[in-house]
Amino acid sequence: MNLLFFLQISATIISSGPDSSINKTNLLNEVVVTANRSESRIFSIPATISSVNSKYIESHLSRTTPEILMGTAGVFVQKTNHGGGSPFVRGLTGNQTLLLVDGIRLNNSTFRYGPNQYFNTIDPFSISKIEVLKGEGSVAYGSDALGGTIQVFTKDPIFSSGFHGNVYGRMGTQNIEQTGRAEISYGFKNAAIMADFTRRNFGDLPGGKNTGIQKNSGYGEQMGNFKSIFKIKKGILTLAHQYFEASDVPVYHKIQLEDYKVNQFTVQKRNLSYAKYSVKTKSLLFEQINTTLSRQKTNEKRESQKNGAPNLTEENDQIGTTGLNINFQSNFSKNWKASSGIEAYHDVVQSDKKLHLANPSNPSRGLYPDGSSASSYAVYSLHSYTINKWSFSVGHRFNIIDLRIKDETLGTSELNFKSAVPSIAISYFPNTNSHSYFRYNRGFRAPNIDDMGTLGIVDFRYEIPAYDLKPEFADNFELGYKFQSNPIAITGSIFYNKLSNLITRVKVDEQVINGYPVYIKENVESASLKGFELDLEGKINKSLKYFGNLTYTYGQNITKNEPLRRTPPTFGRTGIEFSKSNFVLRPEFLFASAQKRLASGDISDNRIGPEGTAPWQILNVFSSYSWKSISLNLALQNLGNADYRLHGSGINGVGRSAILGLKLSF
Repeated sequence: MNLLFFLQISATIISSGPDSSINKTNLLNEVVVTANRSESRIFSIPATISSVNSKYIESHLSRTTPEILMGTAGVFVQKTNHGGGSPFVRGLTGNQTLLLVDGIRLNNSTFRYGPNQYFNTIDPFSISKIEVLKGEGSVAYGSDALGGTIQVFTKDPIFSSGFHGNVYGRMGTQNIEQTGRAEISYGFKNAAIMADFTRRNFGDLPGGKNTGIQKNSGYGEQMGNFKSIFKIKKGILTLAHQYFEASDVPVYHKIQLEDYKVNQFTVQKRNLSYAKYSVKTKSLLFEQINTTLSRQKTNEKRESQKNGAPNLTEENDQIGTTGLNINFQSNFSKNWKASSGIEAYHDVVQSDKKLHLANPSNPSRGLYPDGSSASSYAVYSLHSYTINKWSFSVGHRFNIIDLRIKDETLGTSELNFKSAVPSIAISYFPNTNSHSYFRYNRGFRAPNIDDMGTLGIVDFRYEIPAYDLKPEFADNFELGYKFQSNPIAITGSIFYNKLSNLITRVKVDEQVINGYPVYIKENVESASLKGFELDLEGKINKSLKYFGNLTYTYGQNITKNEPLRRTPPTFGRTGIEFSKSNFVLRPEFLFASAQKRLASGDISDNRIGPEGTAPWQILNVFSSYSWKSISLNLALQNLGNADYRLHGSGINGVGRSAILGLKLSF
């Protein structure tokens, strides 16, 4: 209620005395591409979108890519461990939320249900922008976008800029962070190149006043990027490579609560290489053609050993993904535009397990069937048409997904899934400042190899393969309003998402393996998610602005007649920003209500338990100053030293601490 009161009073103050000399806010002026796979202003898109740019990321000293989105309207970030971070969009996460990097799918055929750590494999220092599209994305990008789509765009080198570079260092109190980074770039008239490398170490995470140091939570990581851009006739060729590797990342709650001596991601590695060619033509049908060929490889190695157990278990999974995207931008008339294309991805999975005894054993079946593969082929088309004050958007996608699962015991299974999903939206613009819209879209998530071929311990269960699954579906409805004037911008929406054919783990009666209850996945549930989002930004004068957002989500498992698992509590952020010359000061207040509406799976999850999650409030202050070639950033976190835990997380949030960042440019 305090935030709503603040928003109402602020809106009244601003609207009572508008100053035409004040520049417009950034909330609805950002140009984004994720919604339609083409450039559009957030204000004109009939959907709720949040955008975070590199200036914001640098000034907030965000530790990881998931943590960049903490406080973003409609995005709740869960952390199973210090080296993870799983964004929830519209109450869904894991393989029910689609992640993209430069238009390429990060999701692969082993993305698991519930929170995962894969979003953390994107270098936060390489990011130019993150776009969060709420409640849709399947028509444009395919499987998994039941809750929404998050796309990361990496920085580009600049043409004709000459030679540039910078060195960057960050240090945190209580040994929470040590970061060193170097970046160089060179720009010619028709070519530009940049490269960087970063090395980081994170000590054990300090919690709030009653928590103290959370031992066995620290880890290390390194990352590097290369990108080159060339002007070739009428087109632009981009060649890029991204590398990330984290090592010895403990799964904190398992060590603390499940009697493990060792439980960690020994290696979490990702390599992505891609070539993209964009060319403009004089044809209305093919005004611009974008072609991207990509190769991505992820490697995850896990080690676990219970206290007193004689053996150390080592599991190793490698997934290689080849992708091809061809997109056509069409401009049929002044009022009719379209974005269409074809898309193909092919995954190959390698998985094994070893037991390290006094006499090492031979490799055995891993978490996934070794040599399995998944292929996806799709065509799609999105159109928008404007007439007077009305705008109409329609889209459709047809997707075929083939799985070939090779199991030593059960044999080889070949499965084929076909999905056709539509989207439609109607917008009304009564004037240049207002936009009201209604939209509907259908999302889908095809079963993947993690769903159908998993054999082993997952969270606090032992899972066995399931080969009789069908796609999940989400029918998303949204009613929204956007307002943009010189001093203030507001966006608000109410949403309803009907989930059907949900794949869920079902307990196998009287079956126990290695002390864990046995589960198998089945399409047996339906659920719903509803709620609202409110986001506001305004300027009081040229130096001072304010902002705030609030998100409420109500999830219900219709089949079980109980709350939907891991539904985030009501959460939000409010604050002010003062900027003068080269100085910025930004205090922020983040908060979340208690979450006592628990599913039976939440109660049995030792990260949540029968008491649920307590409410919390924290105050952070960010400041930055730049002078010539020097940039200085300071983050003061959790000034009240509050004990808090993000709902569903396996580790508490950071206690009172400070991080100092220094960048020298040349």
